[in-house]
Amino acid sequence: MAGEHSTADRFGGVLGPAQRERAWADLGSQRFDVVVVGGGVVGTGTALDAATRGLRVALVEARDLASGTSSRSSKLFHGGLRYLEQLEFGLVREALRERELMLTRLAPHLVKPVSFLYPLTNRVWERPYTAAGLFLYDTMGGARSVPGQKHLTRAGALRLVPGLKRDALIGGIRYFDAQADDARHTMTVARTAAHYGAVVRTSTQVVGFLREADRVSGVRVRDVEDGRETDVRAEAVINCTGVWTDELQRVSGSRGRFRVRASKGVHIVVPRDRIISESGLILRTEKSVLFVIPWRNHWIVGTTDTDWELDLAHPAATRGDIDYILDHVNTVLARPLTHDDIEGVYAGLRPLLAGESEETSKLSREHAVARVAPGLVAIAGGKYTTYRVMAADAVDAAAVDLPGRLQPSITDQVPLLGADGYHALVNQADLLAARHSLHPYRVRHLLDRYGSLLHEVLELAADRPDLLKPLDAAPDYLRVEAVYAASHEGALHLEDVLARRTRVSIEYPHRGVDTARQVADLMGDVLGWDEATRVREVEIYLARVAAERASQTQSDDEAADASRVAAPEARPALAELP
Repeated sequence: MAGEHSTADRFGGVLGPAQRERAWADLGSQRFDVVVVGGGVVGTGTALDAATRGLRVALVEARDLASGTSSRSSKLFHGGLRYLEQLEFGLVREALRERELMLTRLAPHLVKPVSFLYPLTNRVWERPYTAAGLFLYDTMGGARSVPGQKHLTRAGALRLVPGLKRDALIGGIRYFDAQADDARHTMTVARTAAHYGAVVRTSTQVVGFLREADRVSGVRVRDVEDGRETDVRAEAVINCTGVWTDELQRVSGSRGRFRVRASKGVHIVVPRDRIISESGLILRTEKSVLFVIPWRNHWIVGTTDTDWELDLAHPAATRGDIDYILDHVNTVLARPLTHDDIEGVYAGLRPLLAGESEETSKLSREHAVARVAPGLVAIAGGKYTTYRVMAADAVDAAAVDLPGRLQPSITDQVPLLGADGYHALVNQADLLAARHSLHPYRVRHLLDRYGSLLHEVLELAADRPDLLKPLDAAPDYLRVEAVYAASHEGALHLEDVLARRTRVSIEYPHRGVDTARQVADLMGDVLGWDEATRVREVEIYLARVAAERASQTQSDDEAADASRVAAPEARPALAELP
């Protein structure tokens, strides 16, 4: 494991202020087998894979866990139904296997089945064509833990989704996939890696690479909260930085084996009552597909797919992106959505493999892994659902640089924190609710966010019953959740809680502004913030929201980017890399 000062022994997966200080000391004093760079789902998955093989592991992330692509996806664990049309059967089969593992063994508290209606519009060819694809989907593994496809007449489809125009379909097919809160899932993977001994540290930016003769032997990192720097020595470094892959490759001085193209995907969030439906929707567009995804009391509608060559940390949605989504979904809705219905907007960047031609770029949803230099491995591409497979491939690629025999990957047998005991606690939800004077609905909501870690969360309120009250302007969340985010989940800044540990920033029309001060106070009590720090955190968050709102009124990417990057960074010592 991670040596005599193992975080597994001391913290059990807790990412809090005490762990953060000890992790800094560990980074500078230990020699690791593997240093993973990047705290998205692939990076955290790679850290978990390596740690559970018995390797000494460190993971560093310049910003927050899941602060890039891994908090801005469509929030689906899906096989990729549309990839069947591209004849990518292996990718679909692999993704469906991963979806099944998440639903049943690895993360049943976080990953849930979700229903979709595929509206049919052509009377002759579309039903048999689509049914054949869904039959293949089901037989590849899509109908193990979820129901198989069900064919519906137009009347049946409209009973399921009354919000559709009657003339928008001639029938429909219902099928199931799965969904998860991507940021919460990624954070839980990171905590699970820490539980098994990985040293996990956010706000820790790689600013250089160490070398011994002709090989990479570690990284130099900067604490972007206070500017401290230290060297982290390792047998191998694995670059899991997604859309930043090429940037980090340049810092290493090694020429990469592949290039990564950033593709912007925009989603909007609208209230659940604006689309009357018992199921999500999947709609064909001229370019791809558009999803309408149930999300608690909301719908997520998206996505777009356009090249992005501007600021990688803060991709910005334009008014045109939002209009594209509204125009396409309104072609089938009886009651059209308007800009006034939108509660939240988010934009993310897919790290696609860039080919030299259009023909090679069709591999973009596959992933690539390469040992780009002795001691340095890079991985990119892929999709959120297959992160565990990508992680195993990355660690396998580093084997040549590691001493001794590398054990095989076992993460298909390692439940994430909170999974063990989850189903029993769901059955006990009424008892737990009575014990803590909470509504059973609230307990079930907490179980679907924390699983069996629920006890840790509620323990923080044992002497402070006021923490079991909802946030004043975001009543879907309890005050104790903001405290727990800072004490156990590695949240260092207000935006970490409002945008990722909770989803207040996209679920409420005020986008977190109206609850910012209250959350800053709850976090500040854990993190030791003085009054000036609390005021500054609120000011930075408000500036972020204002910048995002401004960007969403712009007509093109350049103007939207200029609006968004005007907001200050929450992490003061974050450096532009050469």
